[in-house]
Amino acid sequence: MSEYIVSARKYRPDSFESLIGQDTIARTLSNSIKRGQLAHAYLFCGPRGVGKTTTARIFAKMINCANPGPNMEPCGEYESCVSFQEGRSYCIHELDAASNNSVEDIKTLMEQVQVPPQVGRYSVYIIDEVHMLSQAAFNAFLKTLEEPPAHAIFILATTEKHKILPTILSRCQTYDFNRISIPDMVRNLQGIAAKEGVTIDDKSLHVIASKADGAMRDALTIFDQTVAFCGKDVKYEDVIRNLNVLDYEFCFSLVDNFLAGDYASAFLTFDKILAKGFNALHFVGSLSTHLRNLVVAKTGGLEPLLELPDSLKKEYAAQAAKCSHQFLFEALSLTTACETGYKAAVNPRLHIEFTLMKLSYLMGKPTDKPVAAVAAAPVAEVKPAPVAAPVAAPVETSSPAPARRRVAKGSALSMSAIMEEKPQEEVAETAAPQEVKLPDDNTLKMQWKELAGQYGSKPRLASMLSSGKVEVKEENGIKFVEFFVTNDSQKQWIEEKMLRELEGKLRDLTGCLKINVLVSVIPIEEGEKVPYMPEEKAKDLMEKEPSVREFVAAMGLDTK
Repeated sequence: MSEYIVSARKYRPDSFESLIGQDTIARTLSNSIKRGQLAHAYLFCGPRGVGKTTTARIFAKMINCANPGPNMEPCGEYESCVSFQEGRSYCIHELDAASNNSVEDIKTLMEQVQVPPQVGRYSVYIIDEVHMLSQAAFNAFLKTLEEPPAHAIFILATTEKHKILPTILSRCQTYDFNRISIPDMVRNLQGIAAKEGVTIDDKSLHVIASKADGAMRDALTIFDQTVAFCGKDVKYEDVIRNLNVLDYEFCFSLVDNFLAGDYASAFLTFDKILAKGFNALHFVGSLSTHLRNLVVAKTGGLEPLLELPDSLKKEYAAQAAKCSHQFLFEALSLTTACETGYKAAVNPRLHIEFTLMKLSYLMGKPTDKPVAAVAAAPVAEVKPAPVAAPVAAPVETSSPAPARRRVAKGSALSMSAIMEEKPQEEVAETAAPQEVKLPDDNTLKMQWKELAGQYGSKPRLASMLSSGKVEVKEENGIKFVEFFVTNDSQKQWIEEKMLRELEGKLRDLTGCLKINVLVSVIPIEEGEKVPYMPEEKAKDLMEKEPSVREFVAAMGLDTK
């Protein structure tokens, strides 16, 4: 069996031109070599797998190359390049700071730095994960880093720049590496697949690149894993099954269900996703991402933000044309709220299903067919009937028109009465406009007092609600009940702990949903000064009770 080398090592860049996604850094370093403006210390920062150590090795090889090309490519002929290629160069020294982070390790390095290179002009010391050095090791390293021998160049690499001491940062030229974009990773993977004789489509490569999260090394590792699973002929279905990635089609299908008001099919799709072993919270996140992509596809000029293959871009554009901006905005609002409240939910599945139901209400009245019927019915039957349908149901000849029916406030309908009302769509449309009349201000204030009486087990809260000042105002058809407390602490406690409960109970008492509760602090000029100190209480008592004032004067008492 021939020796197998993983793609991350086999196709590691060996020149500045082959670096992926770091064009600015490659150009700056190559220009500094051309002009002979080499610093004695460099700091390469950035996330994992973006080419920090690779760039350091290319830079170390180039500054010792005896005959570089016009675009600063290594010659590959002289001893400095050949020894580097064979892994036996004495000009390049690599140190892993994660396992060599003590003062003794730095002292050994400082002694090694004094030895000039045997071949080439410079000795390059690459210290990886430099943030792992102890503070004592950093301090021991400072003087050497600031004034090394003329032949020594230090390249420090780290993923956590914030852990580097400012005294170290001030002695280095700092280069910040970016995450590699999905198009750059896809292009690189296409070239590697062609060299390896692997057949794979762009859709699969985009899934691999998205899963890598900006790290080329991760993308190559996932690519090797996919080829090991699928063989030389890679199919999209095998890729998403192997990587446990949610298929785009699920999200496309769900949005179609929302547009049709078909919450039953959305429930079935969600159940199928859970049966495949996907995390429910990750499903909501994928749905939010899908809605975001629809917003991008619908808005002109944002095409570069959609990092997807052309085939998927067309699908997103087609579905985005069916959606209004208002629908997408409200849908995103619901999914992000679902993600926020997921961990606090007692029943997470019900929490998500209720969100799916609300999403199905965004375009109007959802379908009310049983789940079994929806599962078996074609898509055309699931969609709600057009509002302008002129055909009347035959049963209307034997029963009064639904528009003439009126239900008294507070009355309940029996199941038989509901079943008799046909068609159901027309009944719902007739009942919708019937709204409860807003109560007048005096009635609201009386019901507020009644609400305060419900908190007898919490005397302080009951006293605050019953004795506080209450004002009622109306704006845009909504009643606002504003009650006042004496300080900001009380206001904050009410808003965080009790406001939703008070609002709900007041709506139950009035039978009206268009009532909101507000909390305010009594302005200083309106609030009555409450005596606090003993002399203030005595003075207040004497002002209110003349007999007490006469008694104090007669006895010659001191109230201070």
